[in-house]
Amino acid sequence: MRGLCREGPWMVVLAALVLLLVSTLWEGSKARPVAWGHLGAGRSQRARNVVMVMCDAFDGRLTFYPGNQTVILPFINLMKRYGTVFLSAYTNSPICCPSRAAMWSGLFTHLTESWNNFKGLDPNYTTWMDLMQKHGYRTQKYGKLDYTSGHHSVSNRVEAWTRDVDFLLRQEGRPMVNLTGNKTFVRVMEEDWQNTDKAASWIRKEATNFSQPFVLYLGLNLPHPYPSPSTGENFGSSTFLTSPYWLEKVTYEAIKIPKWPPLSDMHPVDYYSSYTKNCTGKFTRKEIRDIRAFYYAMCAETDAMLDIARIPIPQNLSGYSLIPLLAEMAEDEVSSRRLHPTWILSEFHGCNANSSTYMLRTDKWKYIAYSDGHSVPPQLFDLSADPDELTNIATTFPEVTYSLDKKLCSIVNYPRISASVHKYNKKQFINWKQSLGQNYSNVIANLRWHQDWLKEPRKYKDAIHRWLQMNTNE
Repeated sequence: MRGLCREGPWMVVLAALVLLLVSTLWEGSKARPVAWGHLGAGRSQRARNVVMVMCDAFDGRLTFYPGNQTVILPFINLMKRYGTVFLSAYTNSPICCPSRAAMWSGLFTHLTESWNNFKGLDPNYTTWMDLMQKHGYRTQKYGKLDYTSGHHSVSNRVEAWTRDVDFLLRQEGRPMVNLTGNKTFVRVMEEDWQNTDKAASWIRKEATNFSQPFVLYLGLNLPHPYPSPSTGENFGSSTFLTSPYWLEKVTYEAIKIPKWPPLSDMHPVDYYSSYTKNCTGKFTRKEIRDIRAFYYAMCAETDAMLDIARIPIPQNLSGYSLIPLLAEMAEDEVSSRRLHPTWILSEFHGCNANSSTYMLRTDKWKYIAYSDGHSVPPQLFDLSADPDELTNIATTFPEVTYSLDKKLCSIVNYPRISASVHKYNKKQFINWKQSLGQNYSNVIANLRWHQDWLKEPRKYKDAIHRWLQMNTNE
């Protein structure tokens, strides 16, 4: 699915992760590169303090040219100057809860089985922060966590469970902008600012007195769009809200309107995703540019909030340590490459896509497989020649497609994982339907898709009934 870090009509949906490793954080300290001791055996190492800031739906391309010409991001640029930017970084799963479950557990999504925003980790799951605490770190977390099961709206979970049903319903309000306040109004996303204040206060008033190293996590909701109450009682999050203060940080003339193929030429999963997100209607160039401008302004507000461990690593984690990149005596590039695989995996099993989706990125190729690998055609893009991912060349380069699919299967048995997700979705929906009893018809008609559902309720109920009958005959 090109929704796995592919640009839509107005923005890219990309989870952004900022990791700061610092030895001192008190007010007035000068920012500088972090120097770890040599990581060889027998050499002593000083434990470092760790501050992790995670924001939601941040376009990572804004951290490097030409995206960074669009909006002023002084604090991200400061971290770039004294740190490292990963130009080919991808979220493990481009949806709230599954991506955070992967981050907190250190495991791929097919291992956590966090398929959607309702299904995450168990509340008592041992996270990396728990391990750091066990090994002598003082720990604290503020803001958005969203990695355990049972959260998000009923609509969100039902949409994920019913993605195999033969219907197409809009699940979000039409994307829109909303300007609030005046040129002095800074704290638009007040909850994020309050959590940032708490984190900064904790560092100044408590962490500076610790004799132990500390790890601090701050979860921000920005620049995720805001809810859209104008669409009715059950609404999605499709409102881009900012103030003139932040909008002035955006260079309007530098905003580009992304290329977008005709709807008739879209891959079927891309079309399903675009339709359910209410992005297949007519948008003027001004509307698109305005929505992107407001989104970039929300990124600028996120950036402003950034002004503010070496422990044994479990052997079963999916990821790889970044600590060698911080070594005082850096290895040569060839040796560094051997520390990590040459591929990146991302997967998606939630709502807004009617098929389990698996992305494999290696070198210039981006390969995307769906479901069982046969029922939905794959996609292949040459990012060096087609960075906007407009031309699917899977059938043009069958040998590359075959090779990458073979590589993907060696990493994850994706047909088996897809079958497990299908089985899970149907079972969860049946349990939910039975729990509602006679209220089922009323509840399902008034979820986020209510505006479309109420036009032809019998049609959509029949589609679900056919799907459930298929389930009983499996």
